[in-house]
Amino acid sequence: MPIATPKQFAAMLDAAQQGDYAYPAINCSSMVTLNAALKGFADQKSDGIIQFSTGAGQFASGLNHKNAAFGTIALAEMAHRLAEQYDVLIALNTDHCQPQAAEGFLDPLLEATAARRAKGENNLFQNHMLDASILPLEENMAISKTYLKKCAELEIILEVEAGVVGGEEDGAAGTEDTPEESLYTTPEDMVAVHEALSELGRFTFAATFGNVHGHYKPGAVKLKPEILKDGQAAVKAKYGDSAQFDLVFHGGSGSLLEEIRETLGYGVVKMNVDTDTQYAFTRPIAAHMCENVEGVFKIDGEIGNKKVYDPRSYQKKGEEAMAARIGQACEDLLSPGKTLFGQV
Repeated sequence: MPIATPKQFAAMLDAAQQGDYAYPAINCSSMVTLNAALKGFADQKSDGIIQFSTGAGQFASGLNHKNAAFGTIALAEMAHRLAEQYDVLIALNTDHCQPQAAEGFLDPLLEATAARRAKGENNLFQNHMLDASILPLEENMAISKTYLKKCAELEIILEVEAGVVGGEEDGAAGTEDTPEESLYTTPEDMVAVHEALSELGRFTFAATFGNVHGHYKPGAVKLKPEILKDGQAAVKAKYGDSAQFDLVFHGGSGSLLEEIRETLGYGVVKMNVDTDTQYAFTRPIAAHMCENVEGVFKIDGEIGNKKVYDPRSYQKKGEEAMAARIGQACEDLLSPGKTLFGQV
């Protein structure tokens, strides 16, 4: 089954850590974007991660309801069925869930996985993110402990964050005026995260090193990948090499290739890509509309052209372009050809 089992997802993370590569984590919000992600990974023979934000769940639930948990469950169930057609492993994750939303969002998703497991089925999700980075670190770790225990009981890996990713994207905690010092996780923070969580279950860690959500002009974002190196060194110096984190790179869109590649050597196994894939999807659709104005609009009493206003005609172009951008992300992260499908 191409949606990874808990064991397969753990193996994916181990293989990336040992092989100095990472998986693109692609935010999806519809069947079309799900198909784009699956195509992008399959075309590169790369395993990958598909994730859903609370906003995506609200969108998928429909305008009359905007129920984030319900819509996210629907997207995940759809992903399980669509992924059956492919021969790469896909893990499902939820993106930034802030503490105040956890009870109404994460808890129903955990219950959905528990219900599947009770029937002998695969987990609905392999990974969940609790983003409590808006809280002081001690409070962040307290709620992270609660959710790591819940996840561990279901063989789900929890993603946590300390420090703030700047910018704003679909409910993410940062803002464009985030103080600069908050954009960088300290070695002391990383040691504290290890000490708080390491005995409770497996987790991934989104440490911040100047990364920012959204897309900015070259030079606007001041990444400091060496922060990851220094933090890992501090943890391993105190607790041994086995304490190395599986790190997550948030705000990967628009980053320089050399900076992306540098982080792979410091333990990054997952990089979130959303802004770039949104643009890749929308750009050919915009061109389609501009090139077919008389067909998509009924101008001066004319009847238009059904072939060009049929939503499938332009959404296929968006799907193709988004898949190609995901392929580029795989290449940036050195994951092509490394699928574990059929091996674990």
